[in-house]
Amino acid sequence: IPILMGLFAAGGTIYGMAEESLPFYTLLVPVMMAARFDPVVAAATVLLGAGIGTLGSTINPFATVIAANAAGIPFTDGILLRLAILAIGWLICVAYVMRYARKVRADQSQSIVYDQYESNKKHFLGDHDETQTLAFTTTRKVILGIFAAAFAVMIYGVSSLGWWMAEISAVFLGAAIIIGLIARMSEEEITTSFIDGARDLLGVALIIGIARGIVVIMDKGMITDTILNSAEGMVTGLSSFVFINVMYWLEVLLSFLVPSSSGLAVLTMPIMAPLADFANVGRELVVTAYQSASGVVNLVTPTSGVVMGGLAIARVPYVKWIKWVAPLLGILTIMIMVMLSVGVML
Repeated sequence: IPILMGLFAAGGTIYGMAEESLPFYTLLVPVMMAARFDPVVAAATVLLGAGIGTLGSTINPFATVIAANAAGIPFTDGILLRLAILAIGWLICVAYVMRYARKVRADQSQSIVYDQYESNKKHFLGDHDETQTLAFTTTRKVILGIFAAAFAVMIYGVSSLGWWMAEISAVFLGAAIIIGLIARMSEEEITTSFIDGARDLLGVALIIGIARGIVVIMDKGMITDTILNSAEGMVTGLSSFVFINVMYWLEVLLSFLVPSSSGLAVLTMPIMAPLADFANVGRELVVTAYQSASGVVNLVTPTSGVVMGGLAIARVPYVKWIKWVAPLLGILTIMIMVMLSVGVML
């Protein structure tokens, strides 16, 4: 769990891993359940791992770089504070997930989705029998290698070649066809398996579409602009310590309305960054406050297709996720506010 969360955090801090994390839910949930954990552990490993990386972005072009450019400063300004937030936040998240994972592994009734235990086991593990071992043949080794290579190609394409959903979909579709041929599946078996998989993700697609629709309404109705105009007046004339913490909470509010980190940066930084000059606060702290607030909110916001889609794939009800992760959000928020306050003194 710490290793996987570290890898996802690296993706988050380097290139803002978000939508690219969705395929990993399908992979990790069965593995975690076979290891006597539950879907919440799998979802938390991916969502909190990538999320804490985005929260503590260092060179993320979709958050830190865009926000720094909009604020008129080099993106490397304030990087040490962001590294500290990333490291401390990762330790907090790992400890939180590990504590819960140990409880579930010792007693399945401690799972917050225990009422779905049998249905989840049937859905994710099928006829898996722990007493039986599956022969690791050469064919299966090749298939596993192609499967892993598809993820490697996806990560490289997104981080270096500017790929997005169309290219990612093509990679996995191509890998699926190649794997089907290597496994000597008939044309009917390949197409049937594909349709069954697509059927499982239909609900996820609908949830993502609805979440995106809320953002469109907020934008087209100019509701976000109205709130931003009011926020500008709230931070004017505050002391340095109060300013940076009020700024953090304003960005938290705006993050619910604008789940896109790049969209929020372009929207708020040209207005909020210059106000920091009058409060004797470095603009790099405003960038850190923005990305930290966005990172915290994007662990739970219902307007994020990544959050709602990931939880839907893992079959973790949104309300139960909120109740489970709420204490962690409080701990992370206190840590961030302390770090921002320390940053004012440096």
